[in-house]
Amino acid sequence: MNAFSLRAAALAGTAFAALTSAPALAEPSFDLILGGDAYFQGAYIRQQQDDGLRSREFANRYRLVVTPTATADNGLTYGARLRIVAGNGDPTVSTRNIENDRAFLFANGAFGTIQAGVINGLSDEYGMIGPNVEGVAGSPDSNGILFLNGSTTFAALPLAATSMRTLIAYDTGTKFVYITPSFGGLSAAVSYMPRSGDSNTSVNRRTTDTLGDLLSFRDVVEAGAAFQTAVGDVSIEGSAFYATGQAVRQTDGVVSQSFEDLNSVHVGANVGYGPVKVGASYAYSGDSGYAEGLAQTRAQQNWIFGAQYTAGPMLFAANYLRALGNDSATMSTPSKADIWQGGVTWTVAPGFTTGLEYDYVQSTLQAGRPDGGDLKDRAHILMLDTRLAF
Repeated sequence: MNAFSLRAAALAGTAFAALTSAPALAEPSFDLILGGDAYFQGAYIRQQQDDGLRSREFANRYRLVVTPTATADNGLTYGARLRIVAGNGDPTVSTRNIENDRAFLFANGAFGTIQAGVINGLSDEYGMIGPNVEGVAGSPDSNGILFLNGSTTFAALPLAATSMRTLIAYDTGTKFVYITPSFGGLSAAVSYMPRSGDSNTSVNRRTTDTLGDLLSFRDVVEAGAAFQTAVGDVSIEGSAFYATGQAVRQTDGVVSQSFEDLNSVHVGANVGYGPVKVGASYAYSGDSGYAEGLAQTRAQQNWIFGAQYTAGPMLFAANYLRALGNDSATMSTPSKADIWQGGVTWTVAPGFTTGLEYDYVQSTLQAGRPDGGDLKDRAHILMLDTRLAF
């Protein structure tokens, strides 16, 4: 473990000692809080590289959040959270699956917040990537782009087109997280994950993987801060996070392959005035995760610029994303993508929205064709998105 990891572990240990030494003066009385969200999406896709592909597709997701929580006489709030996800599984195969992507203990007190268990990365949870919340039509998310899944173009997109913050912030491997109290709207946080992709009851202490396995990182530390404030009609929010970790070497006992370590940074900010909000973000991950010795590499980075306008129950939004890097399928060939998104969302009733989103994707995979030329594609995606949040 590097020095940064040791400092994170020491900080977590100090907070945990404060937690366990505080006496609870009464028998706990737990409240059980249920919440969640669901969406249904239908899309029409017109794509240049569409051999063997249909132009229409549906997608849906249902998430149920279960939170038992209690408050001790000394003010300590503690409990656990479980988020169960019913998803589509592999979009090319008819499957039904239920799994969890959150399952962690938590404690909140004067010392801050501790979380321990299956949870996503800090920048994925708190990093600003635009003025829209997830699920609003036209927001800077990958919902529309995911309808390209199953095509050669989707595999050729740089990872930065769908991993918009620090590089593996979406990974829900088991973590220990500490978040400071808020000081004038500013909170800092640090997390430690022994190994990416290792969650729930799995135990994986290996320092090498089998040649050909999915890339993993170990001793992953992420740290950063987020800020939010409002004065009258003006609101300001921003965030900055940095993630680092060691790439796991792969071997079959004879041949071995090493990969570049994780070093990824993400910064973002939004400014609002009345019904208008604008924002921008930037992420840079360099060669993180690339196999050592590649003949061609393009640094992984993305820029996002967005704006929204609210008029009563209607929200209008638009944003632009440029993503660079090697292709996400093999991480070996330089690629780039320019993605424009625009949409409108109507709040039909509290917690119930419907919206229409249009995505235009223009991508290039360097020398991706059999004849050695670049593989280029253009795609138009029109998506109807209906959501329930409770």
